Amino acid sequence: MGRGGRAGRRERAALPEGARVPVLKRPAWLAPAPQRLNSGLPVNIGVLFVPQQEAWVVERMGKFHRILEPGLNFLIPLLDRIRYVQSLKEIVINVPEQSAVTLDNVTLQIDGVLYLRVMDPYKASYGVEDPEYAVTQLAQTTMRSELGKLSLDRVFRERESLNANIVDAINQASDCWGIRCLRYEIKDIHVPPRVKESMQMQVEAERRKRATVLESEGTRESAINVAEGQKQAQILASEAEKAEQINKAAGEANAMLVRAKAKAEAIQLLAAALAQQHGSAAASLSVAEQYVSAFSKLAKDSNTVLLPTNTGDVTHMVAQALGIYTTLTKTQAVKTRDELPPAHGDPQPPSTEMLKAEQATSS
Repeated sequence: MGRGGRAGRRERAALPEGARVPVLKRPAWLAPAPQRLNSGLPVNIGVLFVPQQEAWVVERMGKFHRILEPGLNFLIPLLDRIRYVQSLKEIVINVPEQSAVTLDNVTLQIDGVLYLRVMDPYKASYGVEDPEYAVTQLAQTTMRSELGKLSLDRVFRERESLNANIVDAINQASDCWGIRCLRYEIKDIHVPPRVKESMQMQVEAERRKRATVLESEGTRESAINVAEGQKQAQILASEAEKAEQINKAAGEANAMLVRAKAKAEAIQLLAAALAQQHGSAAASLSVAEQYVSAFSKLAKDSNTVLLPTNTGDVTHMVAQALGIYTTLTKTQAVKTRDELPPAHGDPQPPSTEMLKAEQATSS
């Protein structure tokens, strides 16, 4: 494009005045060049007012002279000429839709939006014939090369990184043109219908897979919770049974102690009663009553009964029981007497009651 522009200028210089300048046609395979955003070429009348955010490039006798700043400027008519007018505002350019092949051989139709700004009016005027068109073509080629490095799935996931890579590549190439690419945004990505159907099937399969996984995880968590509940229930039941057994054992031990104390107190009271006057007669009466009560219960629990020969002689049975009691009492008295120290003097003869008890025992 730069060589074509210089050739056109040489042809215009060689043609006579009034002749038509031949127009160089752009090849059909190239995209149409966008119109440059400027305010036109103003006429030099000596006193010029440059608008804000514009830069006017002035040539003196065909050679670059200076760049007019916004505000009031003075030029020499006929010698100075305003050759280029560059806009310093941010420029938005639509990148036409184009086809690109991904790393996994999928053809995509993709377009975008390019945001530019002229940073150096001198380079933008003399560095390239049409800077906006050059940047647009560079964006398209860079986009195709970046898409060729990515698979189809990564194109959709790494959209931001793709835009950043395109911006970096454009800025590296357009630095000598005095233009800086601020942003590049991909607008639409069109995939073939069959690829779109396969992607939809993949998404549905992925969703079914996640649903199955979530359901299995829920079942597992439920089983774990049930097992934990049963474990805690068994632990609590065993602890309750343990506490019950401990309490029961403690109760039985306390009951045995109470019964033992009551029995000991009863024995003490019985011994004290027997030691009093007529205690033997009372004991004989108690034994007789127990004998009659036991004899009345014979043959109630079982048909087999063992009876002594003198069952009807109550007096003999009471005498026999009293003899046994007297023997035990005598034995205890002998032990007590042996434990006491021997007394000085003549031994006392046995009492009449003891002789009667020995005769009853022998009989």
